[in-house]
Amino acid sequence: MPEQLTPNRSKHDPELDELLIDAEADDEQVQQQPVVLRRPWLLLLGLVLVALNLRPALSSMAPVLGQVSEGLGLNASAAGLLTTLPVLCLGLFAPLAPILARRFGSERVILGILLTLALGILLRSALGATGVFVGSLIAGASIGIIGVLLPGIVKRDFPAHAGTLTGVYTMALCLGAAMAAGSTVPLSQYFGDSWAMGLGFWLLPALLAMLVWAPQARQGHGAHQVAYRVRGLWRDRLAWQVTLYMGLQSSLAYIVFGWLPSILIGRGLSPTQAGLVLSGSVLVQLISSLSAPWLATRGKDQRLAIVVVMLVTLGGLFGCLYAPISGLWGWAVLLGLGQGGTFALALTLIVLRSKDSHVAANLSSMAQGVGYTLASMGPFAVGLVHDLTGGWAAVGWIFAVLGLGAIVFGLGAGRALHVQVVSERV
Repeated sequence: MPEQLTPNRSKHDPELDELLIDAEADDEQVQQQPVVLRRPWLLLLGLVLVALNLRPALSSMAPVLGQVSEGLGLNASAAGLLTTLPVLCLGLFAPLAPILARRFGSERVILGILLTLALGILLRSALGATGVFVGSLIAGASIGIIGVLLPGIVKRDFPAHAGTLTGVYTMALCLGAAMAAGSTVPLSQYFGDSWAMGLGFWLLPALLAMLVWAPQARQGHGAHQVAYRVRGLWRDRLAWQVTLYMGLQSSLAYIVFGWLPSILIGRGLSPTQAGLVLSGSVLVQLISSLSAPWLATRGKDQRLAIVVVMLVTLGGLFGCLYAPISGLWGWAVLLGLGQGGTFALALTLIVLRSKDSHVAANLSSMAQGVGYTLASMGPFAVGLVHDLTGGWAAVGWIFAVLGLGAIVFGLGAGRALHVQVVSERV
């Protein structure tokens, strides 16, 4: 009979409570077999380099989206689909990650998927309109799979420093996004004003990450010897609140990645200036991505923090869209502070709302799979609204709906509760 680990202890059977506690302790001893890392610094370097590659394929397109659309004859709706496809694939392919990891091992899967990421970037810049869409799809699918696996490796191989290294991982994501947003246009100009070369440049960091990660795939660090399944998660209200908060705040983030430069170009900035504004805003996220979760865990729950960071995000978005252009950098900084906090809190909620690591892994898969699929609708809606109205003013309604929705579900997800599920050994 599989033992059941329920998030709430029985209040009427102390003996059963004691047996359950002993069973969990035995499971933890089996699960947490000591792992001897031959070169932990190499693993850490590999993790950072892999994380750096999880956003350039997304944020590099935005600054040159106008050139790509003009060169390939795409209207705004088609351009919106181009920004939507990678984000949609983040969600659709996330559930595939644990299946592949159980079959081949996380390290080998990451190495192989880095290769598919590089292939997607190459196709996107080399095969015209078809290649742009197919390459974007492959790149998004690759990022979705790797993004699910990296946090698990951090928790397994650096259990004593999981929080710190998760912060480093998040910072690497932001840094990769900022680098691509700020340098893709200058790179395109350097290579003869070719947007294809500017996008194709991001093949090189992926190949470098493969080279550094290869030793991890060869030696492997093993996997958990005890498999668990979690039942009841998809029927749990709190789990859906966490998932919808993740999806709605992510939708705003990918609208920024996909459309903010185009919005700013429409307001009179050059493509280079617009890319730098996006890059600067993403760099500011490094500050709040570390500080917001720390501050949020000082109180009794996270509801106030969720409302504050989302209101800051909306303030920055509306400032970039409507305020005088002379104060643009101030609004971009405000936007970065808000979005760094919303993303980091979304990841933090997955951990805080889970009773144990098995539930956390399954909640993470649900939140990313459903959340990113939902998030992909935002960039597409922006492109559609722009196509219908011929301008950007109406996009503010999309910002408002998504932001207020994130606050509503965030207020539910921010309560100091655990998802009510059963975790059992199989």
